Amino acid sequence: MRYSSQVKPISYLKAHAAEVLSKIAEDREPLVITQNGEAKAVLQDVASYEQTQETLALLKLLALGQQDFEAGRVRPAAEVIARLRRTRSGSDD
Repeated sequence: MRYSSQVKPISYLKAHAAEVLSKIAEDREPLVITQNGEAKAVLQDVASYEQTQETLALLKLLALGQQDFEAGRVRPAAEVIARLRRTRSGSDD
């Protein structure tokens, strides 16, 4: 996606706030807001923001899992399942 077509000055946002919010919600594309010719902020609809946050959380979990794997902090799945079953039945080691 090219953001160059989705760049507006802050004065445009001030003058057309309701229209901008409707367009962002409908198109689900972020809008780069500039001030004095420099990019200062990105305006995004809530659904896209939430999706991005969920994606980042999953990526963080994957990265943490990869770090555990590389550090040798892993156990065979069968061992973990057996331990969970023992815990559930009340006979944990």
